[in-house]
Amino acid sequence: MSDSVKQGARAEHRWPAVLGLLIALSLYATLPSTFLPGLRYTVVAIGLAMLIPLIALNPHRLHRETRWSRIIATGQAFLLVVANEVALVQLVIQLTSGDKNDGPTLLLAALQVWVTNVIAFALVYWELDRGGPVSRRHADRADFPPADFRFPQDEDHDAIEEVAARSSLRIGWVASYFDYVYFSLSNSMAFSPTDAMPLSLRAKGLMALESFGGFVLLALVIARAVSLLG
Repeated sequence: MSDSVKQGARAEHRWPAVLGLLIALSLYATLPSTFLPGLRYTVVAIGLAMLIPLIALNPHRLHRETRWSRIIATGQAFLLVVANEVALVQLVIQLTSGDKNDGPTLLLAALQVWVTNVIAFALVYWELDRGGPVSRRHADRADFPPADFRFPQDEDHDAIEEVAARSSLRIGWVASYFDYVYFSLSNSMAFSPTDAMPLSLRAKGLMALESFGGFVLLALVIARAVSLLG
């Protein structure tokens, strides 16, 4: 799809996702120097370089999409996820083998990795579900790819009137970037879906990876904090 199908549709803003990406890249770049600096700076440079053509194509709102922009946007999100998972593995090693002097630095690094993980997975969910942000806003629902997630609004059309008024069927609601951030945050904190439900195998796999990483990180951070207080 190179141009919008519904010319009057309200396209999603580009900048919330850009801001989230920049925050995640900043947190990733400022991890302690022991966290593979060569890899970190390379990932940040590639992530920023991939952002340039995406902003050039849609400076303010997401109206247009090409095959290459779709590949770049999805690749950018997965690049951040994979790079941060590498940092997570290294953090786990350091949390289990470091001495007390490294404690405060590693606890701060754990927060950076965790927040980056939330943003990175939110970007992946946002790019994958129902064909991505351009498809969700501009294609006819009959032409949507199969959904990866089911949101409450997708099934509220037969609820009480004030609830049904916000349903997908009534007003054509589709998820925005913030919806996926909230979903990613709740999945990383509760280790289970609390808002949207996964429908596809890839969605379940991604959620499982995010939840497992969050659980391991939380368990080790608590153990590390207890050892520092002891």
